[in-house]
Amino acid sequence: MDRDRFPIDPWRLVETSFDIADTGVTETLFAIGNGYLGLRGNQPEGRHAHEHGTFINGFHETFPIRHAEQAYGFAEVGQTIINAPDAKVMRVYVDDEPLSLDVADMRDYERSLDMRDGVLRRHIEWTTPSGKEVRIDYDRLVSFEEKHLAVMRLEVTVLNADAPVTVSCQLLNRQDGEDVYGGTPTAPKKAGFDPRKTDKLAERVLQPEEYWQDGLRSALSYRVNASGMTIAVVADHIIETDNAYTARALIEPDIAKNVFRVQAKAGVPISVTKVVSYHTSRGVPARELVDRCRRTLDRSLSEGIDAIYRTQRAWLDDFWARSDVRIGGHDDLQQATRWCLFQLAQASARADGQGVPAKGMTGSGYSGHYFWDTEIYVLPFLAYTTPLWARNALRMRYLMLPAARRRAFQLNENGALFPWRTINGEEASAYYAAGTAQFHINADVSFALAKYVRATGDTEFLHREGVDIAVETARLWTTLGFWRSLDGDRDGEIDGETFHIHGVTGPDEYTTVVNDNLFTNVMARFNLRFAARTIRDMAELDGEVYRKMVDRLGLEEGEPEAWERAAEAMHIPFSPSLGIHPQDHVFLEREIWDLENTPADRRPLLLHFHPLVIYRYQVLKQADVVLALFLQGNHFSDEDKLADFEYYDPLTTGDSTLSAVVQAILAAEVGYQDLALEYFRQSIFVDLADLHHNAADGVHVASAGGVWTALVCGFGGMRDHFGELSFDPRLPADWPEISFVLHWHGTRLEVSITRDELRVVAGDGDPVGFSVRGTGYVVGAGEEVVVALADQGPVRAGRPTLRQFADQRREDGSLLSASVPTVTTSIPIVAGSGADVEHGADA
Repeated sequence: MDRDRFPIDPWRLVETSFDIADTGVTETLFAIGNGYLGLRGNQPEGRHAHEHGTFINGFHETFPIRHAEQAYGFAEVGQTIINAPDAKVMRVYVDDEPLSLDVADMRDYERSLDMRDGVLRRHIEWTTPSGKEVRIDYDRLVSFEEKHLAVMRLEVTVLNADAPVTVSCQLLNRQDGEDVYGGTPTAPKKAGFDPRKTDKLAERVLQPEEYWQDGLRSALSYRVNASGMTIAVVADHIIETDNAYTARALIEPDIAKNVFRVQAKAGVPISVTKVVSYHTSRGVPARELVDRCRRTLDRSLSEGIDAIYRTQRAWLDDFWARSDVRIGGHDDLQQATRWCLFQLAQASARADGQGVPAKGMTGSGYSGHYFWDTEIYVLPFLAYTTPLWARNALRMRYLMLPAARRRAFQLNENGALFPWRTINGEEASAYYAAGTAQFHINADVSFALAKYVRATGDTEFLHREGVDIAVETARLWTTLGFWRSLDGDRDGEIDGETFHIHGVTGPDEYTTVVNDNLFTNVMARFNLRFAARTIRDMAELDGEVYRKMVDRLGLEEGEPEAWERAAEAMHIPFSPSLGIHPQDHVFLEREIWDLENTPADRRPLLLHFHPLVIYRYQVLKQADVVLALFLQGNHFSDEDKLADFEYYDPLTTGDSTLSAVVQAILAAEVGYQDLALEYFRQSIFVDLADLHHNAADGVHVASAGGVWTALVCGFGGMRDHFGELSFDPRLPADWPEISFVLHWHGTRLEVSITRDELRVVAGDGDPVGFSVRGTGYVVGAGEEVVVALADQGPVRAGRPTLRQFADQRREDGSLLSASVPTVTTSIPIVAGSGADVEHGADA
């Protein structure tokens, strides 16, 4: 980051100068939201934007997916988030000259996002062409307490002269409009190929319904063309000034204006406050939503604008008290950590039963879809800091079960299959190889459910709704997988039967539709065991609840035993010759992609190589086996983890922002501590420094969640295997201390780690048992336990490289070889520096 422009501040993200060249990135970095409503960090003048964005969780349009070649079971209806009517515009004119940041003579500029009160602020001192000196202060807030509410305040003062000042406040339908004048449908913008960007719709999306103005209050409402959803936005305005002024208004279907014309006296401020409410529905008439907006505004205005800001600060005080992670001696990392954690609050706090989109409400990237990201990367943070938000996110999956059952039936499977990407519960992934084939999402959802229950002890939710998820996901594995009998010793297997899962894609999307993907098999095994254990516990604890579940789900006698039998027999691939776990059945038969000698301008691979080229190589988009080693680490030995990490790390491109956090955690665990810190810095600055060159499309929410996991589980060494809390810290060498808060079964635990000790302080609640490197401890309410640490675990220098593959052979005796698909020869790997390893196309 440019630290002159973005100075280090532990609690604020600050921008000291405006640069139109990276407008898209700063729009993302300064976006604000609450999990329901999100406003990109567009300047209030409403000009010079990468994407004028106002997004509401779950508010979407549908469209037919047109496959070049259709086949049975392909996703048929796509979904994409809609750009909701824009209420951010508050344009300023002095002497009828508009403030336009690209040409304005600005003597002072500062924009800041304060993570203590959730307010975006901007201060400008502008000298107009006629010599007027104007001070403009602006702030913007999206309420966490009142999820349908946003507030914007603008104060203009002409310092050295009298002058006419105009403030034009607008509501614009940007989804179907062209610019600040609105109303003109636009064709999709042309852009370079990038599958991560949102789908563009050429037809009109929002059909006008009720629109009106009443005094200083304006309303627009719409029905979505195909999905049938409805939306209303109502804005009220308060002007405070000792100057003379007049107010004028304009209302049309796609634009509402409230314009204040002021005869400003030198030094006399003009304050305009805009209070906005958004409501959406899957089908409630737009008029009803307008009424809801009016009630929201009436209630908020009766409490007063200052009260809204005080409530916001109090809400965030509580959030930070239960969520903050403190890193001693590194304010740059502290600032970035808090920005990431704040993004998690903005993406999930008021989702209230909706999912957590991959970009939150900060941009239209990935079309506003929900992925497995939520369960694996975001839910752990929620479960350990604000369990209610985790429960709400899991209820979203529970409510999707009817559609998931239909999807499983369509694919010839029992139980339920959660969609790979969706908003409304239906599968919206058009590319099945890297979409529907990722059956592991079923196990990911079940894993997140188990983690939530382990952290909270919320068996009531598990037995009432969560069990439906566990049972239906387990049922899918029993029909997707199959049994195979073995004769004699083969691949380390003994005589008997093994359970296999074929034709799936794991987290690594550079390897698709394979047999026995290790991550999928390991996670499916967990899913099957968890479902069986949940059923057994319910039968023992509450016969009536168990009976209702049996009736509701049609559970047959013997199903749990069948799940356990499949789990125990699950095939877990292993290569005796290389001493590692293959990512899938044939992964090790492929040539190795020589990443060390791949030109930087050919990365990321997905934007420069056809999928069929990538699929022929041992190369990973993101950690796959390594992720399994972390999530199910209790089923792998320390030696397994080290061998697997050293094999896969040089093959991992990190083209996915989900990868570095996982690599950081395992690197720390196996001893590559400097490498762990390197991966952590890549994760924490992925958006702040735009490391993947796509931050303009929105925040990488899952990566932000992974930052918390890397801190707490990577450097803090926290694990919860078998529902038991344990610690094995790996504090970076130049970090004097790390401290964080966990909530375990309702008891608040403050954990702090230095190089010499781990300290746990318990708040009110039941005593908590935990272990540190195998030794058990118990901390009671109000008590403190201090554990001496002899070290910070093993330390290994450098990083794994392709050189380790020199002279290594596959099971069939062939030498491993590395290549880049741009030249003509492929030779065995030889010992030496990375630059000495020649490379070529596959034969």
